[in-house]
Amino acid sequence: MIKLTINGEPRSLDVPADTPILWVLRDTLKLTGTRFGCGMALCGACTVHLDGNPIRSCTTPISMAEGKQISTIEAMQDDPVGRRVQQAWMDEAVAQCGYCQGGQVMSAVALLKDNPNPDDAQIDRQMSGNICRCGTYPRIRKAIHRAAAAAEKKAASIGEPLFTEVKV
Repeated sequence: MIKLTINGEPRSLDVPADTPILWVLRDTLKLTGTRFGCGMALCGACTVHLDGNPIRSCTTPISMAEGKQISTIEAMQDDPVGRRVQQAWMDEAVAQCGYCQGGQVMSAVALLKDNPNPDDAQIDRQMSGNICRCGTYPRIRKAIHRAAAAAEKKAASIGEPLFTEVKV
């Protein structure tokens, strides 16, 4: 029995220890947001977070996750950074075919949690392991900048009053 936490929920899984995390998520737990791409950890479509770090679930055995936390694209709606990234993705119309986008979002969220205001070079370096056959890289970069700016704007507004007094 392998014990771990997936999207905040403790789980005990009776699966072979060498089963890739991807197949445990998709086949055993029916969390189908994480996609199979190349099966060799080269394209990034299968990216999930293991204790907050992006990993390729297609080549990582479930035994590596024993006692750890896995987060998938399904959990990003409950994550403040994940929500900002998903909103930015929609605002910039990043997705075309959409196949790689779950993995792209997971890598972008990990980047912004580690570096809330990355420059272009840092974005390109972090996202270089995620391949998009539609070539949406400029939109992805723009969406990451938008998500970072949204966080700064939100932080700046915390001290602002809710209402502004109008004086005549």
